[in-house]
Amino acid sequence: MAANLTPQYQKAELQYRRAQSADEQVQCLTLMLQLIPRHKGTEKLQADLKSRLREARLQVQREIAQARSQSPFRFVRQGAGRIVLVGGPNCGKSLLLKVLTRAEPIVSPWPFSTREPLPGMMVWNDVAIQLIDTPPVVAGSIEPWFLNLVRSSDGVLLVADGSSDSGFDEAQTVYDEFFRRQTRFATSTGFDEQDLSLRNIQTLVVRTHATDPDFALRCDLSAELAVSALPHVAVELSSPDGKESTDSADELRRAVFEMLRVIRVYTRRPGASEHAPDPIALPSGGTVEQLALELHEDLFRNLRHARVWGAHVHDGQTVGRHFELSDGDIVELF
Repeated sequence: MAANLTPQYQKAELQYRRAQSADEQVQCLTLMLQLIPRHKGTEKLQADLKSRLREARLQVQREIAQARSQSPFRFVRQGAGRIVLVGGPNCGKSLLLKVLTRAEPIVSPWPFSTREPLPGMMVWNDVAIQLIDTPPVVAGSIEPWFLNLVRSSDGVLLVADGSSDSGFDEAQTVYDEFFRRQTRFATSTGFDEQDLSLRNIQTLVVRTHATDPDFALRCDLSAELAVSALPHVAVELSSPDGKESTDSADELRRAVFEMLRVIRVYTRRPGASEHAPDPIALPSGGTVEQLALELHEDLFRNLRHARVWGAHVHDGQTVGRHFELSDGDIVELF
C-alpha cells in the first residue's frame, strides 16, 4: 500500500534532515509522527520514526548529562540549500568560496589558514545557494560541531588538489574520517536503509588545477579510491586573487545547483503584470500545493487552483493543486 505522505509531512521530514542538534531532531520527529497518515502502508515507517525518536531523546539526555555546550558555529540557513566545502590542508576550498561567492576568506599557500567555518552565497540562474568553507580535515581532527554541520547539509563539495601527487589520497583520508563517524559521502542524501545510524550525504568531488600537466595521470592513478567513484567535476582555479576560467567556474556553479535537485518556480499575484524576481526552489517534481505550503500555511489550506505559464503548459493554463510543476514555471495561486 502506498504511503501517500502529505506535503506537510514531507516538509517536516526535510526539516528533520537539516536538524543540527538532537533537540531539533526530537521536535521534527514528534511533528512527523503527528502528520504521518495512519494506515497499513505506513506501519513500518511509523515504527522507524518511533525508533529514531527514542534515540534522539537519549542523545538529548546524554548531551545534558555531559553538559555539552552549543556549537560555537551556527549559521542561519539561507537560500535554496546549504552545501559544505570539505577537504584536506591547502586543497583550495577557500579559493573556491572566493570565486563562487562574494565572501572574502583568507586564501594562502600555507596549510591550515582556514581555522573557522565561513559562509558565502552563490547565485546561479536566480537561485541563491549557501556555501560554507570549513577548516581542513586530517586524521582524527573532526569536531562534533563540524560533523553536525556536514550531516545537516544538503550536500558536500569534497575538494581534491589536482596539482599535488597526494591530493586525491588526502581527499580519501577526508572520506574515511567522516565514514568512521557514520557519515558517508554518497550520490544521494538520506539515512541508510540497513543502518539508521549511517547518514549518506550527496557529494560532488571537485578536482582543482585541471590544466596541470600531470592532472590526467593523477586522476588515473587514483581510480581505485572510493572518492573516484563519486560524481566529480574538474576546474581550473589557480590564483589567490580569484582569477579563473569563467567557463570552469560556471560549470561548477551549474553542478552545485544540480546537486540540490530542485526546480525554480516564479510566483505572480493574480492580476499583476510581472512575476516576483526571486524564484521559490521546490524539489524536482514539486506540485502546486507544495508551492502554496512553502509560501504560507493559509495559502495551502485555502488553495483552490492555480494558473501556470511555462514551456510544458498553455499560457495561463488552469491546473489543480496536485499539478506537477516544471523548472521556470510562473504560477498564480487562487
